[in-house]
Amino acid sequence: MTPAARLAAAIEVLIDVEARHRPAAAALKDWGVSHRFAGSKDRAVIGNIVYDTLRWRASSAWAMDADTPRALVLGTAGRRWGYGGLGLRELFAGDRHAPEPISEAEVTAIDGADLETAPPHVRADVPEWLAPQFAAAFGDDWVAEGAALAERPPLDVRVNSLKADREKVAKALARYQVQQTAHAPSGLRIAPTERDGRHPNLQVEPGFQKGWFEIQDEGSQLASGFVAAKPGEQILDLCAGAGGKTLALAAAMANKGQVFATDSDRSRLAPIFDRLKRAGTRNVQVRPAGADLTDLTGRMDAVLIDVPCTGTGVWRRRPDAKWRLREHALQQRIKEQAALLDDAVRYLKPGGRLVYVTCSVLPVENDRQVEAFLERRAGAVSLPADILAPALGTAVYRSATGVALTPLRTGTDGFFVSVVEKV
Repeated sequence: MTPAARLAAAIEVLIDVEARHRPAAAALKDWGVSHRFAGSKDRAVIGNIVYDTLRWRASSAWAMDADTPRALVLGTAGRRWGYGGLGLRELFAGDRHAPEPISEAEVTAIDGADLETAPPHVRADVPEWLAPQFAAAFGDDWVAEGAALAERPPLDVRVNSLKADREKVAKALARYQVQQTAHAPSGLRIAPTERDGRHPNLQVEPGFQKGWFEIQDEGSQLASGFVAAKPGEQILDLCAGAGGKTLALAAAMANKGQVFATDSDRSRLAPIFDRLKRAGTRNVQVRPAGADLTDLTGRMDAVLIDVPCTGTGVWRRRPDAKWRLREHALQQRIKEQAALLDDAVRYLKPGGRLVYVTCSVLPVENDRQVEAFLERRAGAVSLPADILAPALGTAVYRSATGVALTPLRTGTDGFFVSVVEKV
Protein backbone atom coordinates (compact mmCIF):
# COMPACT_ATOMS: atom_id res chain seq x y z
CA MET A 1 0.00 0.00 0.00
CA THR A 2 1.11 3.54 -0.68
CA PRO A 3 1.46 6.04 2.19
CA ALA A 4 -1.63 7.85 0.92
CA ALA A 5 -3.64 4.61 0.81
CA ARG A 6 -2.64 3.90 4.41
CA LEU A 7 -3.98 7.31 5.45
CA ALA A 8 -7.23 6.54 3.64
CA ALA A 9 -7.45 3.22 5.48
CA ALA A 10 -6.89 4.95 8.82
CA ILE A 11 -9.77 7.32 8.05
CA GLU A 12 -11.94 4.30 7.25
CA VAL A 13 -11.05 2.63 10.55
CA LEU A 14 -11.78 5.77 12.55
CA ILE A 15 -15.14 6.16 10.84
CA ASP A 16 -15.95 2.63 12.03
CA VAL A 17 -14.76 3.44 15.58
CA GLU A 18 -16.95 6.55 15.69
CA ALA A 19 -20.03 5.02 14.08
CA ARG A 20 -20.07 1.85 16.15
CA HIS A 21 -18.59 3.24 19.38
CA ARG A 22 -16.03 0.47 19.55
CA PRO A 23 -12.39 0.13 20.62
CA ALA A 24 -9.82 0.97 17.98
CA ALA A 25 -8.17 -2.45 18.33
CA ALA A 26 -11.40 -4.21 17.33
CA ALA A 27 -11.93 -1.91 14.34
CA LEU A 28 -8.34 -2.41 13.17
CA LYS A 29 -8.67 -6.18 13.46
CA ASP A 30 -11.87 -6.23 11.43
CA TRP A 31 -10.34 -3.95 8.79
CA GLY A 32 -7.40 -6.33 8.43
CA VAL A 33 -9.71 -9.35 8.03
CA SER A 34 -11.73 -7.63 5.30
CA HIS A 35 -8.65 -6.27 3.49
CA ARG A 36 -6.39 -9.28 3.25
CA PHE A 37 -4.30 -7.69 0.52
CA ALA A 38 -2.76 -5.46 3.20
CA GLY A 39 0.51 -6.87 4.49
CA SER A 40 1.62 -6.94 8.12
CA LYS A 41 3.65 -3.75 7.71
CA ASP A 42 0.69 -2.00 6.12
CA ARG A 43 -1.54 -3.00 9.04
CA ALA A 44 1.09 -1.90 11.55
CA VAL A 45 1.48 1.53 9.94
CA ILE A 46 -2.29 2.00 9.72
CA GLY A 47 -2.49 1.13 13.40
CA ASN A 48 0.18 3.73 14.17
CA ILE A 49 -1.79 6.38 12.30
CA VAL A 50 -5.03 5.48 14.07
CA TYR A 51 -3.51 5.46 17.53
CA ASP A 52 -1.51 8.66 16.96
CA THR A 53 -4.68 10.31 15.70
CA LEU A 54 -6.42 9.32 18.93
CA ARG A 55 -3.46 10.43 21.06
CA TRP A 56 -3.61 13.95 19.60
CA ARG A 57 -7.29 14.15 18.88
CA ALA A 58 -7.98 17.40 20.74
CA SER A 59 -5.06 19.34 19.27
CA SER A 60 -5.69 18.07 15.74
CA ALA A 61 -9.40 18.92 15.94
CA TRP A 62 -8.56 22.41 17.18
CA ALA A 63 -5.99 22.98 14.45
CA MET A 64 -8.30 21.69 11.70
CA ASP A 65 -11.43 23.32 13.18
CA ALA A 66 -13.17 19.98 12.68
CA ASP A 67 -13.26 16.64 14.46
CA THR A 68 -14.20 14.33 11.60
CA PRO A 69 -12.01 11.25 11.06
CA ARG A 70 -10.64 12.85 7.87
CA ALA A 71 -9.73 16.10 9.62
CA LEU A 72 -8.12 14.27 12.53
CA VAL A 73 -6.01 12.00 10.32
CA LEU A 74 -4.90 14.86 8.08
CA GLY A 75 -4.05 16.96 11.12
CA THR A 76 -2.01 14.15 12.63
CA ALA A 77 -0.19 13.22 9.43
CA GLY A 78 0.41 16.82 8.45
CA ARG A 79 1.41 18.24 11.81
CA ARG A 80 2.76 15.31 13.84
CA TRP A 81 4.20 13.06 11.14
CA GLY A 82 5.80 15.99 9.40
CA TYR A 83 4.19 15.80 5.96
CA GLY A 84 2.79 19.33 6.12
CA GLY A 85 -0.27 20.44 4.22
CA LEU A 86 1.53 20.94 0.93
CA GLY A 87 3.36 17.65 1.41
CA LEU A 88 0.08 15.79 1.80
CA ARG A 89 -1.30 17.45 -1.30
CA GLU A 90 1.70 16.20 -3.25
CA LEU A 91 1.44 12.76 -1.65
CA PHE A 92 -2.21 12.38 -2.71
CA ALA A 93 -1.68 13.62 -6.27
CA GLY A 94 -2.22 10.88 -8.86
CA ASP A 95 -2.85 8.18 -6.24
CA ARG A 96 -6.28 6.66 -6.88
CA HIS A 97 -6.24 5.05 -3.41
CA ALA A 98 -5.59 8.33 -1.62
CA PRO A 99 -8.23 10.28 0.31
CA GLU A 100 -10.05 13.09 -1.48
CA PRO A 101 -7.69 15.90 -2.55
CA ILE A 102 -6.77 18.35 0.17
CA SER A 103 -8.46 21.74 0.06
CA GLU A 104 -6.77 25.09 0.46
CA ALA A 105 -8.45 25.49 3.84
CA GLU A 106 -7.02 22.17 5.02
CA VAL A 107 -3.53 23.11 3.83
CA THR A 108 -3.79 26.42 5.68
CA ALA A 109 -4.99 24.72 8.86
CA ILE A 110 -2.23 22.14 8.82
CA ASP A 111 0.59 24.56 8.03
CA GLY A 112 -0.66 27.63 9.88
CA ALA A 113 -2.23 26.53 13.17
CA ASP A 114 -0.36 27.74 16.26
CA LEU A 115 -1.04 25.38 19.13
CA GLU A 116 0.41 27.86 21.63
CA THR A 117 -2.78 29.89 21.27
CA ALA A 118 -5.05 26.91 21.96
CA PRO A 119 -6.90 26.39 25.26
CA PRO A 120 -4.94 24.47 27.93
CA HIS A 121 -6.92 21.22 27.63
CA VAL A 122 -6.23 21.22 23.87
CA ARG A 123 -2.49 21.68 24.39
CA ALA A 124 -2.64 18.90 26.96
CA ASP A 125 -4.74 16.67 24.67
CA VAL A 126 -7.05 15.69 27.52
CA PRO A 127 -10.86 15.79 27.66
CA GLU A 128 -11.98 19.24 28.80
CA TRP A 129 -14.07 17.87 31.65
CA LEU A 130 -10.95 16.31 33.20
CA ALA A 131 -8.86 19.50 33.11
CA PRO A 132 -9.70 20.41 36.75
CA GLN A 133 -8.58 16.96 37.90
CA PHE A 134 -5.27 17.32 36.08
CA ALA A 135 -4.76 20.79 37.52
CA ALA A 136 -5.46 19.46 41.01
CA ALA A 137 -2.99 16.62 40.50
CA PHE A 138 -0.11 18.51 38.89
CA GLY A 139 -0.57 22.23 39.47
CA ASP A 140 1.27 24.38 36.95
CA ASP A 141 2.67 21.27 35.25
CA TRP A 142 -0.69 19.83 34.28
CA VAL A 143 -0.62 20.75 30.58
CA ALA A 144 2.86 19.27 30.15
CA GLU A 145 1.78 16.14 32.04
CA GLY A 146 -1.24 15.70 29.79
CA ALA A 147 0.89 16.19 26.69
CA ALA A 148 3.37 13.56 27.94
CA LEU A 149 0.48 11.09 28.30
CA ALA A 150 -0.23 11.66 24.58
CA GLU A 151 3.22 10.55 23.45
CA ARG A 152 4.08 7.05 22.29
CA PRO A 153 5.33 4.71 25.03
CA PRO A 154 8.57 2.73 25.13
CA LEU A 155 8.66 -1.06 25.34
CA ASP A 156 9.92 -2.19 28.76
CA VAL A 157 10.76 -5.63 30.07
CA ARG A 158 11.42 -6.91 33.58
CA VAL A 159 14.26 -9.39 33.90
CA ASN A 160 13.16 -12.50 35.80
CA SER A 161 15.82 -12.94 38.46
CA LEU A 162 14.74 -16.54 39.00
CA LYS A 163 16.24 -17.44 35.62
CA ALA A 164 18.48 -14.65 34.34
CA ASP A 165 20.15 -11.35 35.12
CA ARG A 166 19.95 -7.99 33.38
CA GLU A 167 23.27 -8.39 31.59
CA LYS A 168 22.24 -11.74 30.13
CA VAL A 169 18.92 -10.45 28.82
CA ALA A 170 20.46 -7.24 27.50
CA LYS A 171 22.94 -9.29 25.51
CA ALA A 172 20.17 -11.49 24.09
CA LEU A 173 18.20 -8.41 22.99
CA ALA A 174 21.18 -6.28 21.96
CA ARG A 175 20.01 -5.94 18.34
CA TYR A 176 17.06 -3.90 19.60
CA GLN A 177 19.32 -1.29 21.25
CA VAL A 178 17.96 -2.00 24.72
CA GLN A 179 19.00 0.25 27.58
CA GLN A 180 18.70 -0.12 31.33
CA THR A 181 15.62 1.54 32.79
CA ALA A 182 16.31 4.70 34.76
CA HIS A 183 14.69 3.58 38.02
CA ALA A 184 13.60 -0.08 38.08
CA PRO A 185 16.59 -2.28 39.00
CA SER A 186 15.52 -5.22 36.81
CA GLY A 187 14.22 -3.32 33.81
CA LEU A 188 15.34 -2.89 30.21
CA ARG A 189 13.86 -0.50 27.67
CA ILE A 190 13.43 -0.20 23.92
CA ALA A 191 12.83 3.43 22.99
CA PRO A 192 9.47 4.63 21.62
CA THR A 193 8.99 4.34 17.87
CA GLU A 194 8.33 7.21 15.50
CA ARG A 195 5.99 7.57 12.54
CA ASP A 196 5.74 4.16 10.81
CA GLY A 197 8.15 2.39 13.15
CA ARG A 198 6.98 -0.54 15.27
CA HIS A 199 8.36 -2.37 18.26
CA PRO A 200 9.63 -5.93 17.87
CA ASN A 201 7.48 -8.83 18.95
CA LEU A 202 9.55 -9.91 21.94
CA GLN A 203 7.24 -12.80 22.76
CA VAL A 204 8.80 -14.83 19.94
CA GLU A 205 12.30 -14.34 21.35
CA PRO A 206 13.96 -17.47 22.78
CA GLY A 207 14.68 -15.59 26.02
CA PHE A 208 11.00 -14.84 26.50
CA GLN A 209 10.03 -18.46 25.82
CA LYS A 210 12.60 -19.56 28.39
CA GLY A 211 11.16 -17.21 31.00
CA TRP A 212 14.14 -14.87 31.19
CA PHE A 213 11.97 -11.76 31.05
CA GLU A 214 8.43 -10.45 31.05
CA ILE A 215 7.02 -7.46 29.19
CA GLN A 216 6.14 -4.92 31.88
CA ASP A 217 6.23 -1.14 32.00
CA GLU A 218 8.86 0.30 34.32
CA GLY A 219 6.14 2.01 36.34
CA SER A 220 4.43 -1.30 36.99
CA GLN A 221 7.77 -2.77 38.03
CA LEU A 222 8.29 0.06 40.50
CA ALA A 223 4.75 -0.30 41.85
CA SER A 224 5.47 -3.96 42.59
CA GLY A 225 8.64 -2.91 44.38
CA PHE A 226 6.70 -0.77 46.85
CA VAL A 227 5.32 -3.99 48.34
CA ALA A 228 8.88 -4.59 49.63
CA ALA A 229 8.29 -8.33 49.42
CA LYS A 230 10.80 -10.45 51.32
CA PRO A 231 11.62 -14.16 51.09
CA GLY A 232 9.42 -16.16 53.44
CA GLU A 233 6.55 -13.67 53.63
CA GLN A 234 2.87 -14.35 53.00
CA ILE A 235 1.46 -11.95 50.41
CA LEU A 236 -1.94 -11.63 48.77
CA ASP A 237 -2.27 -10.09 45.29
CA LEU A 238 -5.99 -9.40 45.40
CA CYS A 239 -6.35 -7.90 41.90
CA ALA A 240 -3.76 -10.00 40.12
CA GLY A 241 -5.11 -9.70 36.59
CA ALA A 242 -2.80 -11.50 34.18
CA GLY A 243 -0.14 -11.78 36.86
CA GLY A 244 2.53 -9.22 35.99
CA LYS A 245 2.96 -7.98 39.55
CA THR A 246 2.49 -11.48 40.99
CA LEU A 247 5.49 -12.65 38.97
CA ALA A 248 7.54 -9.68 40.16
CA LEU A 249 6.67 -10.45 43.79
CA ALA A 250 7.59 -14.12 43.42
CA ALA A 251 10.98 -13.18 41.96
CA ALA A 252 11.63 -10.65 44.73
CA MET A 253 10.90 -13.40 47.26
CA ALA A 254 13.29 -15.83 45.51
CA ASN A 255 10.50 -18.43 45.41
CA LYS A 256 10.38 -18.51 49.22
CA GLY A 257 7.22 -17.86 51.18
CA GLN A 258 3.85 -17.69 49.48
CA VAL A 259 2.03 -15.38 47.08
CA PHE A 260 -1.71 -15.88 46.79
CA ALA A 261 -3.03 -14.50 43.50
CA THR A 262 -6.66 -13.95 42.62
CA ASP A 263 -8.91 -11.63 40.64
CA SER A 264 -12.63 -11.06 40.36
CA ASP A 265 -12.47 -11.49 36.56
CA ARG A 266 -11.87 -15.08 35.49
CA SER A 267 -10.85 -14.18 31.93
CA ARG A 268 -8.38 -11.56 33.13
CA LEU A 269 -6.74 -14.12 35.42
CA ALA A 270 -6.51 -16.88 32.80
CA PRO A 271 -3.05 -16.02 31.35
CA ILE A 272 -1.37 -16.25 34.74
CA PHE A 273 -0.94 -20.02 34.65
CA ASP A 274 1.23 -20.12 31.53
CA ARG A 275 3.21 -17.13 32.74
CA LEU A 276 3.94 -18.71 36.11
CA LYS A 277 5.10 -21.93 34.47
CA ARG A 278 7.37 -20.12 32.03
CA ALA A 279 8.87 -17.97 34.79
CA GLY A 280 9.72 -20.94 36.99
CA THR A 281 7.78 -19.73 40.01
CA ARG A 282 7.10 -22.20 42.79
CA ASN A 283 5.68 -20.02 45.54
CA VAL A 284 2.47 -18.78 43.89
CA GLN A 285 -0.94 -20.22 44.69
CA VAL A 286 -3.68 -19.05 42.32
CA ARG A 287 -7.14 -18.77 43.82
CA PRO A 288 -9.90 -18.73 41.18
CA ALA A 289 -12.25 -15.80 40.73
CA GLY A 290 -14.81 -15.68 43.51
CA ALA A 291 -12.88 -18.12 45.73
CA ASP A 292 -13.40 -18.08 49.47
CA LEU A 293 -10.36 -16.38 51.02
CA THR A 294 -11.48 -16.67 54.62
CA ASP A 295 -8.49 -18.86 55.48
CA LEU A 296 -6.17 -15.92 54.67
CA THR A 297 -7.82 -13.53 57.15
CA GLY A 298 -5.33 -11.93 59.50
CA ARG A 299 -2.35 -13.89 58.08
CA MET A 300 -0.84 -11.69 55.38
CA ASP A 301 2.38 -9.72 55.71
CA ALA A 302 1.24 -7.63 52.75
CA VAL A 303 -1.78 -7.25 50.51
CA LEU A 304 -1.40 -5.68 47.08
CA ILE A 305 -4.48 -4.20 45.42
CA ASP A 306 -3.91 -2.88 41.91
CA VAL A 307 -7.48 -1.67 41.75
CA PRO A 308 -9.76 -1.17 38.74
CA CYS A 309 -9.48 2.47 37.70
CA THR A 310 -10.02 4.87 34.82
CA GLY A 311 -6.63 4.00 33.33
CA THR A 312 -5.71 7.65 32.79
CA GLY A 313 -2.10 6.76 33.54
CA VAL A 314 -1.86 4.40 30.56
CA TRP A 315 -3.35 6.67 27.91
CA ARG A 316 -0.10 6.39 25.96
CA ARG A 317 -0.98 2.74 25.32
CA ARG A 318 -4.77 3.07 25.13
CA PRO A 319 -5.46 6.48 23.64
CA ASP A 320 -8.99 5.62 22.55
CA ALA A 321 -9.93 5.05 26.21
CA LYS A 322 -9.14 8.71 26.87
CA TRP A 323 -12.07 9.88 24.79
CA ARG A 324 -14.49 7.14 25.85
CA LEU A 325 -14.16 7.89 29.57
CA ARG A 326 -17.29 9.37 31.16
CA GLU A 327 -18.12 10.77 34.59
CA HIS A 328 -20.40 7.86 35.50
CA ALA A 329 -17.59 5.39 34.81
CA LEU A 330 -15.26 7.36 37.09
CA GLN A 331 -17.84 7.30 39.88
CA GLN A 332 -18.29 3.55 39.47
CA ARG A 333 -14.55 3.00 39.74
CA ILE A 334 -14.39 5.10 42.90
CA LYS A 335 -17.04 2.89 44.53
CA GLU A 336 -15.20 -0.29 43.53
CA GLN A 337 -11.90 1.04 44.88
CA ALA A 338 -13.41 1.91 48.25
CA ALA A 339 -14.95 -1.55 48.55
CA LEU A 340 -11.61 -3.22 47.74
CA LEU A 341 -9.76 -1.14 50.32
CA ASP A 342 -12.28 -2.09 52.99
CA ASP A 343 -12.06 -5.76 52.03
CA ALA A 344 -8.29 -6.00 51.68
CA VAL A 345 -7.32 -4.80 55.14
CA ARG A 346 -8.96 -7.77 56.85
CA TYR A 347 -6.37 -10.15 55.43
CA LEU A 348 -3.47 -8.33 57.09
CA LYS A 349 -1.87 -9.37 60.31
CA PRO A 350 -0.92 -6.58 62.76
CA GLY A 351 1.97 -4.64 61.25
CA GLY A 352 1.04 -5.84 57.75
CA ARG A 353 1.24 -3.58 54.71
CA LEU A 354 -1.67 -2.68 52.45
CA VAL A 355 -0.29 -1.48 49.11
CA TYR A 356 -2.84 0.49 47.09
CA VAL A 357 -1.99 0.94 43.40
CA THR A 358 -3.80 2.61 40.52
CA CYS A 359 -2.76 3.30 36.93
CA SER A 360 -4.56 6.61 37.26
CA VAL A 361 -3.39 10.19 37.73
CA LEU A 362 -6.71 11.51 39.08
CA PRO A 363 -6.70 12.65 42.75
CA VAL A 364 -10.22 11.27 43.35
CA GLU A 365 -8.90 7.77 42.66
CA ASN A 366 -5.63 8.28 44.49
CA ASP A 367 -5.05 10.54 47.49
CA ARG A 368 -8.72 11.27 48.08
CA GLN A 369 -9.50 7.56 48.04
CA VAL A 370 -6.79 6.70 50.59
CA GLU A 371 -7.68 9.66 52.80
CA ALA A 372 -11.32 8.56 52.91
CA PHE A 373 -10.27 5.02 53.79
CA LEU A 374 -8.08 6.21 56.66
CA GLU A 375 -10.95 8.31 58.02
CA ARG A 376 -13.32 5.37 58.20
CA ARG A 377 -10.77 2.73 59.23
CA ALA A 378 -9.41 2.83 62.76
CA GLY A 379 -6.10 1.06 63.25
CA ALA A 380 -4.56 1.94 59.89
CA VAL A 381 -1.83 4.50 59.27
CA SER A 382 -0.35 5.79 56.04
CA LEU A 383 3.40 5.51 55.65
CA PRO A 384 4.86 8.94 54.79
CA ALA A 385 5.51 9.40 51.09
CA ASP A 386 9.17 10.27 51.72
CA ILE A 387 9.71 6.78 53.11
CA LEU A 388 8.16 5.09 50.08
CA ALA A 389 10.53 6.21 47.36
CA PRO A 390 13.72 7.78 48.70
CA ALA A 391 15.79 6.49 45.78
CA LEU A 392 13.50 8.21 43.24
CA GLY A 393 14.17 11.65 44.69
CA THR A 394 12.36 14.43 42.84
CA ALA A 395 11.37 12.09 40.00
CA VAL A 396 8.01 11.43 41.66
CA TYR A 397 5.14 13.57 42.88
CA ARG A 398 4.81 13.19 46.65
CA SER A 399 1.61 13.68 48.56
CA ALA A 400 0.47 13.10 52.11
CA THR A 401 -0.55 9.53 51.34
CA GLY A 402 1.61 8.31 48.46
CA VAL A 403 3.70 8.89 45.36
CA ALA A 404 2.80 9.33 41.71
CA LEU A 405 4.83 8.19 38.72
CA THR A 406 4.19 9.89 35.38
CA PRO A 407 5.59 9.90 31.84
CA LEU A 408 6.87 13.46 32.29
CA ARG A 409 8.58 12.90 35.65
CA THR A 410 9.71 9.27 35.55
CA GLY A 411 9.37 8.26 31.90
CA THR A 412 6.91 5.54 32.93
CA ASP A 413 3.20 5.02 32.65
CA GLY A 414 1.20 6.92 35.24
CA PHE A 415 0.87 5.12 38.57
CA PHE A 416 -0.11 6.05 42.11
CA VAL A 417 1.11 4.01 45.08
CA SER A 418 0.17 4.32 48.74
CA VAL A 419 1.23 2.04 51.57
CA VAL A 420 -0.95 1.72 54.66
CA GLU A 421 0.13 -0.17 57.75
CA LYS A 422 -2.28 -2.07 59.96
CA VAL A 423 -1.61 -1.38 63.63
